[in-house]
Parts: sequence; structure tokens; C-alpha cells
Amino acid sequence: MRIYIPTTLPRLREIVEAGGLPPGFLAYAVTPALREWYTDGDVEQLEYVAMTDAARDSLRQLAVGPWEPPLRVVIAANVPDTALVALSSPIDEGSRAVVTVSLATPIHRFASVHVDSDDAVDDVRVALGAVPDADAGDGDAQFLLDSVEDHELLWYATQEIPDLLSRA
Repeated sequence: MRIYIPTTLPRLREIVEAGGLPPGFLAYAVTPALREWYTDGDVEQLEYVAMTDAARDSLRQLAVGPWEPPLRVVIAANVPDTALVALSSPIDEGSRAVVTVSLATPIHRFASVHVDSDDAVDDVRVALGAVPDADAGDGDAQFLLDSVEDHELLWYATQEIPDLLSRA
């Protein structure tokens, strides 16, 4: 199954240096709850929802940084279906796509990495300042967080990870 792992560029470096992720990390995937909620969506649309949830989580990771550059990063990886345990998200209440991955995920299971373009940096910085207020229920702050989603994450092959890491 394809999973989407939220991270940051500095954390991506740590993951690569470690050779992957140990068991027990949070990720996002097309879960039964997501399928039930989004009944009209095909697999591609459902995967987009899961990746968008992972990008929101990445933004929250950046908010507890400081991380430079402030770019959302999502790793797409493939793991056996049996490695996933769906749960209620402690990070993004209401996410139907959050899972715990019970197996180690070495980097050879990574399919791609998705990263904000440099033109998203200013909007991400503004959104980072709004995270606490958005989490407290402020609608205007939530609008700022949602506006970051106007920036599509760029797709990178795993062979391009070293180039991405040179940005951090």
C-alpha cells in the first residue's frame, strides 16, 4: 500500500542517513474510513487526500521547528497492507487517513518525495505563525493554513533526494 510520510528537509536528511524509518511512525494512507467518507473518489483522488493530510502534518512539524528552509515535505513509500494500523489522528483531528506503520521502512521502499517549490516559502512562513491560533479555532488563522494548500507539492524521484538535501 502507498503511504505518505510527513517530514521536513532536515528530518529527511536524518531518515536517509539512518537508512529509513523504524517501526511505529505515523503516516497517511487510503484507509477504510477514508474510503467510506469519500465514496465518490477513485484511488487517485483518495491518495491525493491522504497526501494532502500528510502535507498538513508536515506544516505542523515545521511550526515546532525552527526548520530551514520552511518547506513541506512528504515521502511516498510502499509498505505491505498488514503493516498499517488505522487510528484517530492526534495531529489533525478528523483525518481519516492517519495510520501507524508497524514495520521498519527502509529507503528502498520510498517511491518519491514531494516538496514545496521555493515560491511557497513566504506563504508557508505566514501559515506557520498561524498554526497555534488555527488549532485554537480561529477561522482566519485556519484560512491561512488552508491557503498553503494552493501550492502543489513538486514530485521528485528518489534519485533526486541528494539534490533536495543540498537545499537544507
